[in-house]
Amino acid sequence: MENREQARDKTLITDPKKINAAHENVQLIEWEDFDNELARLWSLTSALKEADEKKQSLREKLQSIIQVKNESLNKLNELEEMRERLEARKVVMANMSTRCRVATEDAKKQEEMLSTEVRSLLVAGTSLSVARKRLQEANRLLTEERDCVKLKNVQRKLRARQQYMISQVSLLYPVKILVGPAQEQELESYSSSSRLGNPSASKPVNQGLLTILGLNLTLLPFTKMSFFTDKKEVQRSATALGYVAHAVSLIASYLQVPLRYPLRLGGSRSYINDHASSIDPASSDLSLDTTLSANVKPAEFPLFLEGQDTTRAAYAVFLLNKDIEQLLNFIGVKSLGPRHVLANLKKLLRSVQSSEYIDT
Repeated sequence: MENREQARDKTLITDPKKINAAHENVQLIEWEDFDNELARLWSLTSALKEADEKKQSLREKLQSIIQVKNESLNKLNELEEMRERLEARKVVMANMSTRCRVATEDAKKQEEMLSTEVRSLLVAGTSLSVARKRLQEANRLLTEERDCVKLKNVQRKLRARQQYMISQVSLLYPVKILVGPAQEQELESYSSSSRLGNPSASKPVNQGLLTILGLNLTLLPFTKMSFFTDKKEVQRSATALGYVAHAVSLIASYLQVPLRYPLRLGGSRSYINDHASSIDPASSDLSLDTTLSANVKPAEFPLFLEGQDTTRAAYAVFLLNKDIEQLLNFIGVKSLGPRHVLANLKKLLRSVQSSEYIDT
C-alpha cells in the first residue's frame, strides 16, 4: 500500500496536470479540526489497509479456488478420457466375448470331429496292433526258419569237418578184416550206416578176423592166461588196445562227447577209469556231501595184463567197448555187442564217414 501511495505521489509530482488537479482538490482544514481529520484519515487508512488485506486474502482464496477448479477440470478431463477408454475397452471386450463365443462353438465342433477321428484311430490302432502281432509272428517264424536253415548249414559243416577228422583217424588206425594169410580188405560184411531199430545192425561179426593197424585183438590171453601163454600175443593185444583207446579218445574229442569211462593214454600201457566202481554201495547215503563224493578218486583199470590179474584187464576191455557203444548211440547206430570191440569201432568209423551222417 505504501508503494502505491509513493507511486501516486511521484505521479503528482511529475505530472503537471495532475499537480494542478490536486491543487484544485486541496481542501483547507482548520487547525482545530486537524486532529479529528487526522484521526479520520488514520481510520480510513486502517480501513483501507484492512480492505487491501481482505482483498489479498480473497485473491489468494480465489486463486486457490481457481486452482482447485482447474485441478477438478483436469480430473474431469482425465475421468472423461478414462471413461472413453473404458467404453473402448467395453467395446473390445464385447468383440472378444463374441469371438470367444464363436471360438468356443468352433472348438466344440472341432472336439466332436476329433472325437470321431479318435474313435476311428482307436479302431485303426486295434487293427494295426493285430496286424503288427501277425507280422511279428510271421517274422518270428521266418527268423526261426532262417535260423533253422543256418543251424542246419552249420551242423552240416560241422559234421563234414567231423567226418574229415575221423577219416584221418581211420587212416591212422585202419580196422580191416584178415581174409588170407597175407592179404587184408576192409570189412563189408555188415551195414555201416544202419540206425537203431535196424535188425541187420545187430548181426555179429567174428572179432578174431579183424585187425587194427595190422594187429589182431583177441580176448584169449585175458580169459585163458597161463604160464605157457605166448607173451608176444599178450603184447600185441595190449598194443592193439592202446591203438583202440587212442582212436576212441580222438573220435570222442572230435564229436565233442565226454566219455562215460575216461581214458588215460599210454600206448600199450593205457588205462580206463570207472567212477562208479570206486564208491562202496554200503556207504552210499543220501546225507553224504556231494563235494566229498566228487573228490573220490576213480578206479583205474589197465588195458593190458598186469601180472596175473586178468579180471581187471578183461573189465577194462569191457569198459572200452562201452565207450564205443556210447559213441555209436550218440550218432544213432546200434552196437554189435559187448565182445566186439574192433567190430564196433569199425562200424563207428564207417557210420561217421557215410553220407547219411551229414544229412542227419
